[in-house]
Order: sequence, then C-alpha cells, then structure tokens
Amino acid sequence: MSKDLQARAHDVETTVRVGKGGIESVADELTSQLQERELVKVKFLRSARGGTTTEELAEELAETVDAELVETRGHTGVFH
Repeated sequence: MSKDLQARAHDVETTVRVGKGGIESVADELTSQLQERELVKVKFLRSARGGTTTEELAEELAETVDAELVETRGHTGVFH
C-alpha cells in the first residue's frame, strides 16, 4: 500500500455512500468512478455496517469491483 496514495487520499472528497442497500448497490457506481479518477472515497453509513466493521465491508467492496483498498479510516474507505 503506497504512502503516496494514502497522502493524496486525505484531500479526496467522499463521492460514494453505502447505505442499507449494501455494497452491491454501489458497485457499478464505484467501478465507473474508478475509471474516471485514481482515488475514490466511500463512506459506509451505519445502516450498511450492521454487525460488520467498516474494514470488512471495504475489503468486500474492493474485491467486488476488483480495486485496491488504499486505507480505511473511521467509517470511510479509499479505493484505487
């Protein structure tokens, strides 16, 4: 995991939010945004987390869209 990507992720605005629809409902949108930009920040709302952690959801979403999970912090994940 690149420190350079983590540093740049700091200034990225959240453009995808995962809610009660789960990660499947945002997979296409995330894929589309990753084609247009290098980094995409995703916020995992409480309704999406249920009994799982942000890290677990972020890893599952990264696998679903074949992206690299750069980092998770709080309730957000950054994808490359």
